[in-house]
Amino acid sequence: MKKRYFVFSKIATFLLVLVCVLSSCESILKEEPKSLAVETFYNTAAEVEAAVNAIYTPLRSSNTSGMGVYIAVLEAHNDYAYGRGSYAVLNNFQGLDNVNISRTAGAWEGFYLSIRNANLVIKNAPNGKSISKANSDKYLAEAKFLRAFNYFHLVRNWGGVPIRTEANMTDINAKRNSVAEVYDLILADLKVAEAGLPEQLSQSGRPSKWAAKTLLADVYLELKRYNEARDKAEEVMLSKKFSLVPVQVPEDFQKIFGPTVVTTAEEVFYLKYSRQSGQGNLWPWLTNHPGTRLHGGGGVYGHHSDITNPVYKNWDDKDLRKGLWYVWNIGLGATSILSKKFIDPDAIGGSGAGNDAPWYRYADVLLIYAEAASQAANGPTAAALEALNQVHRRAYGLVPTTTSAIDFKLADYNANSFLDLVIKERGYEFQYEGKRWLELKRTGKAQQIIMATKSKTIADKTYLWPIAVSELGYNTAIDPVKDQNPGY
Repeated sequence: MKKRYFVFSKIATFLLVLVCVLSSCESILKEEPKSLAVETFYNTAAEVEAAVNAIYTPLRSSNTSGMGVYIAVLEAHNDYAYGRGSYAVLNNFQGLDNVNISRTAGAWEGFYLSIRNANLVIKNAPNGKSISKANSDKYLAEAKFLRAFNYFHLVRNWGGVPIRTEANMTDINAKRNSVAEVYDLILADLKVAEAGLPEQLSQSGRPSKWAAKTLLADVYLELKRYNEARDKAEEVMLSKKFSLVPVQVPEDFQKIFGPTVVTTAEEVFYLKYSRQSGQGNLWPWLTNHPGTRLHGGGGVYGHHSDITNPVYKNWDDKDLRKGLWYVWNIGLGATSILSKKFIDPDAIGGSGAGNDAPWYRYADVLLIYAEAASQAANGPTAAALEALNQVHRRAYGLVPTTTSAIDFKLADYNANSFLDLVIKERGYEFQYEGKRWLELKRTGKAQQIIMATKSKTIADKTYLWPIAVSELGYNTAIDPVKDQNPGY
C-alpha cells in the first residue's frame, strides 16, 4: 500500500505554489524574490496549506539541495563508518574538496529556499480573507517551526549566517548575523510553534506541539541550557503520546525505518517520502550495493564500514542494532560491511525509496533527557539513567520500560562517564540518521573520538562549512574574504 501524506493532497493547489514559488533553487537565490499574487492566493485554508507544503519541497528534493545529499556529507564525518568515492576525502577530516563544497552549497540553497517559502506564509497567511484565525495561527506556527528547523541546521554547520525573515525577505543584501542572533530567532520561532501547533495531528508528517518541544529541547541542549533541555524533553515524555517500537530481531527495525511504514509510536517529526516520482528518498541509494538487491535502484555504496572499525569491533554482538550491518565486498576487501537500516527493494530508481527521514523520534527525546538531566544535576539521576536504559533495552529485544539484567547501574557512573555512555549509545542508535557529526561537535568530543577510532587529527576548517558561492555572488553585505569561514 502506498504511503499517503499531506504532500500529496490538494494537488492542483500544490502545483500552483510550485509554479509560482519554486522556479529553481539557483534562480531564486540569485534574483530578488518574486511575490505571489497575495490577493488571490492566501485567502483560504486550502491555499495556505498548499503554501506551507512548499516549505518542505526543497528539503525533500533528490538534488543537491535536498536532505539526502546533506546527510551523505554529514555521515562521512563519523566514527563508525566511511565515505567511498567522492565522499572518501571526507574521511581525512581536512575540510571539503570542491565536489563536497558544491554539495554543501546545495544544502545552503535548499535551506534558504525553504526559509523563503516559510517567510511567504508567515507574512501573508494572517491577512487571508477566507481563513479562520485558528487555521491561520496553526499554519503560521508550522511555518515558524520549519524556519527554526532550517536555521538550526544552518547555524550548526556554517556558524553565523544571514537572517532572512518576512521583514527583510525582499532585500538582496543581508549581513552575516552572529550565532547568538540566529539562536535568538530559532528560539522565538519555536516558542510560537510550541504555542500554536496542535497536540494531535490529522496528517502524518506535519509537526505537532510535541515536535516543537523536542526541537526546543535539542536547541537548548546545543546551547548547554541543560535545565531547559531536560524540562522540554520531560514534557514530551510525560505526555505519554510516544513509545519505543519493540524489536526481537534485527529485521524488526524495518517496523521503524522500512519503506512502507506510514507512522509509528515513536515518530515525533520525520520528513516523509513515498515511492512516487519526485517523492522518493535519495539517501538509501547511497548506502546500498546493487548486488544485494536491497534497493530497487541498485545503489552506489558511497557509505560503508569495516569489521576492523573499533566501533563495530567493540560492539556487543547481542545488540540487535549491530545486526543491521552485514559483510559485503565492495571492492575494498572481504572485511567491508554495509548497513540495511534504510533499504527498499521496490524503490523506483536511485531517488525513489519510500523510507522516511527520522529527524526526531522518541529515542531522541529519551537520550536528550538523559544527557540534559545528568548535566543539570552534575551527575546522572535515576530518571536520566532510566531514559537511557529504555533505549538500551529495546536494542537487545527487551521490553523498554521493564528493568533487566543488562541495565546500566547508577553507582557505576559520574557526570563525565555518564556523558560518555550517552554519546556511545547515541552512536549506536542513530547511525545513518545524519546526527553523529553534529553531536560530536556539540559535545566537544569530536577530536577525541575520531582519533580513537580513525587515528585522524581534525583540521580546524572541518568544523564549519564554507558559505555558498551563490550567496557571496549576489549578497554584497557579506565580504567574500573577511566573512568566509576559516580555511576557505
